[in-house]
Amino acid sequence: MTALYYLLGVVVFVTAILASIGLHELGHMIPAKAFGAKVTQYFVGFGPTLWSTRRGETEYGVKGVPLGGYVKIVGMLPPGPAAAGHEGQVRQSNTGMFTQLISDARAAEWETIRPEDEPRLFYRLTWWKKVIVMAGGPTVNLLIAFVIFLGLFGIYGSRSIVPEPGAPVVDTVSRCVLPYAESGRACQAGDPASPAYQAGLRPGDEITSFNGTAVRDWDQLRELIRGNLAGHAVIGFNRDGAAMTGETNTTVEARPSGDATGTGADQKLTQVGFLGVAPTTRVEVTHGGPWFTLRQMGTMSKDAVTALVHLPTRVWGVAQAIVGVKERAADSPVSIVGGGRIAGEEISATDFPIADRIAGLLSLVAGFNLFIGLFNFIPLLPLDGGHIASALWEAIRRGLARLRRRPDPGYVDAAKLLPIAYVVAGLLLVMGVVLIVGDLVVPLHPLAN
Repeated sequence: MTALYYLLGVVVFVTAILASIGLHELGHMIPAKAFGAKVTQYFVGFGPTLWSTRRGETEYGVKGVPLGGYVKIVGMLPPGPAAAGHEGQVRQSNTGMFTQLISDARAAEWETIRPEDEPRLFYRLTWWKKVIVMAGGPTVNLLIAFVIFLGLFGIYGSRSIVPEPGAPVVDTVSRCVLPYAESGRACQAGDPASPAYQAGLRPGDEITSFNGTAVRDWDQLRELIRGNLAGHAVIGFNRDGAAMTGETNTTVEARPSGDATGTGADQKLTQVGFLGVAPTTRVEVTHGGPWFTLRQMGTMSKDAVTALVHLPTRVWGVAQAIVGVKERAADSPVSIVGGGRIAGEEISATDFPIADRIAGLLSLVAGFNLFIGLFNFIPLLPLDGGHIASALWEAIRRGLARLRRRPDPGYVDAAKLLPIAYVVAGLLLVMGVVLIVGDLVVPLHPLAN
C-alpha cells in the first residue's frame, strides 16, 4: 500500500506540473491569437512527438520529454537591415561565428513565412502587446500558485512551529557545536561539546534564569544567549520540581538573525552567542484569505529571488555531492525528478494525517509554480523575461526618439541577442542535467531530516 501511495504521489505531481506547463503556454498563445499574431504550434514537452492534431492553423501536441513546452509564434525575429522592405530576402554572406549564427537563425525563422503572414508577425506587435504575450506564461504560473495557496491557507491553514508560551522548557540539547551549514548531521569525534551539554542541561529542564536575569519566554532567553557572545553563563533551571544551577561559557557561532530571510545557505548569518538548546514547540495554525495569501507569497517570493541569485552556486554544490566531494545540502534545488520523489514520499508517509500529506503535496506543486513563474521573469533570453525586456527597451528608445523629434529607430532586433541566449540556454541545460542526476544519485529525503 505504501508503494501504491508513493506512485500516486509521483503521478499526481508530474501530472500537475505538466498541466502547469500547458497552462503556461496557453498564457502565451491566447493573447498572441487575440492580438492577431499567427501561432503555428502548441506543444507540451520537447523531443519526439507522441501525439498531435491540427486545429485551423495551429498544431497541438505532446512530446516525449516532459521538461517544458513551447508555443511557436511566427515572426519573433525581424528581418535583417539589408532586407528592410524585402522581408523574404534574408540570406547573406557573413564572416564571424556570431554574425553567421544570427544570420542562420533569422533565415530559419523566415523560411516558412509567407507574404500574407506579414501583418501578423510577432515582431510587428506594439511593445505593450509583446509584453502581455510574453508575460502571460509566467503570470499563469503565479496565478496557479496563488489559487492553490489561497485554498490551503483558507481551508488547511498556514502552519508554523513556535515555542511553547511561558518559561522555556528544553526539548533538545545539542551534544556538540556544529557549523550552521552542517546542522542536522550527527556529532563526530573532534566536534566541541556544546555549552548547554557542559552545563548539565537535559531535555525537560525548565530554564528560569540566565546570568541572574529571570527568563519569561524563549524569545527573551535567545536574546540573552546571543548577546552573551563568549561570556560566562550561569543558568538557573528546574528539573522534576527541584531548582538547579549550571555554569558554562557560551561560544560564538554564525547563526541567522531573527529577521533573516531565505533558507539554509541563502540566509544571512551573524556572529552571536550560542548555547545549544531548543525549546519545546507547538504548531500554530493561521487561516487567511486573499490578502494573507499575497503577504505569504510575498515572503516566499523574496526567498525564491534570493535562491535564484545563489542558484549556480547551489547547483555546483549538487554536482560536488554527485561525485562524493561533500554531502548534498538539505535545501539544495531539485528538478522535476526530485519533486516527484518528494511528492511520493509526502503522500506515502503514513505516520502523518492524510490532510497533512495532501497539503504538503499541494504546497509542493504551488511552490514549483511560484519558482517557475519568477524564474521566467529573469530578463535574459531565451526566458520570457528576455523578450519582455526587449519589448520594454523598444518602447523606451521609441519614446525617447519622439521626445527628441528624431526618426523612429524601429523594432528591437532580438536576433542580436541570440549569442547570449544560446549561452544562457546551455547553462540552463547543464544545470538541469546536474539536478536530474543529483536527484537520482544523491536524492533528498526531507521527511527524514
